[in-house]
Amino acid sequence: MSTRHWLQLSLTRGLGPILTSRLIALAGSAEAACDAGGTLLREVDGIGKAKADSIAASLRQASGLVAAEMDKAAAAGATVISADDAAYPILLRSIPDPPLVLYMRGDFQDRDLHAVGIVGSRKCSIYGREQAERFGALLAGAGVSVISGGARGIDSAAHRGAIAQPNGRTIAVLGSGVDVAYPPENRALFDEIAKGRGAVVSEYPMGTNPAAENFPRRNRIVSGMSRGVVVIEADERSGALITARQACDEHGRPVFAVPGRVDNPLSQGPHKLIRDGAFLCARVEDVLDNLGPLPANVHAPILEQATPADAPGLFAKPQAGEDDAPTVTPLRPSPRDLPELPDRQQLIIDAIGLEDCGVDKIVERTDLPPHVVLQELTFLTLRGLVKRVDGQTYVRRNRST
Repeated sequence: MSTRHWLQLSLTRGLGPILTSRLIALAGSAEAACDAGGTLLREVDGIGKAKADSIAASLRQASGLVAAEMDKAAAAGATVISADDAAYPILLRSIPDPPLVLYMRGDFQDRDLHAVGIVGSRKCSIYGREQAERFGALLAGAGVSVISGGARGIDSAAHRGAIAQPNGRTIAVLGSGVDVAYPPENRALFDEIAKGRGAVVSEYPMGTNPAAENFPRRNRIVSGMSRGVVVIEADERSGALITARQACDEHGRPVFAVPGRVDNPLSQGPHKLIRDGAFLCARVEDVLDNLGPLPANVHAPILEQATPADAPGLFAKPQAGEDDAPTVTPLRPSPRDLPELPDRQQLIIDAIGLEDCGVDKIVERTDLPPHVVLQELTFLTLRGLVKRVDGQTYVRRNRST
């Protein structure tokens, strides 16, 4: 299917990701959906007679906008990728309402599959900014890409922490077009990210200005692209808590919360999350050791995975007789289901053996550079094959660990 057809559907007023998916299923393809008339549209659940004619007219109008939209994207150094493209993030494709298209400045890389979202208040404290930069830098240093929303406060600090690492990568998801820097003072940051340090992405057409209703939808992309979400400073009405709810209840991702001062109103959100079952996050190991397995269709590993319905909801009310707070238990891959590992990872597994093994000893036994060993250990940790015991000591996992 052509990206142009997906773009036409995304530019059609009255169609969102869910209605579009129903229309495509009924029409048979995105191309056929673009030619849909009122008769077919009336058969789509959720459109009906009242909306069918106006959506049909908007479809025809959108057809004439596609070429100009592609030209605007190219002029801004952006590319447009659709849900059919190989470059489209695999994790994002799995959520209930993935964007039809993504506008992207920069690029996605394989390592971006190992990504963690960091979200929090725009009006953060000095402590919050320090923690966002710290976790952004530590995750990036461990080979994990950092995803956030490009906003003031926690988001910007997380992005800056990630790119402070020599090889750190970060992805900024905007609530505006990728050619509209918001906040304006982050223009230079977005340019730096797009020029080799990650990607600046949006589902909104070129030239779209920021609007309040855009940001909750932006947040689902942050969650959808992440293996887990870290919340740093958020009051009880913060959009960061919306992202946490989406991450756990809709996307099946683990949620982590960084505790704060008890007298700071911005600590109320993270503390409530911890009370309700989120992972208390004080060290980067708290994140790395508790991420769920990779999806079954990613690279070589064949892993057990859960849909959001399979996992207990972080915010679900407990039933009578249950504990007061349901907990989030990330699933682990079963070693028997894993096919052959890449050579470097197999070398490291063999070097660890059956006992605790320090990084220095692994470097000595494998003759691999230290930074390579650390990066591969991160991937092996994310796959659930090794576990950090303490400091720089690792042990192989088995079914009982």
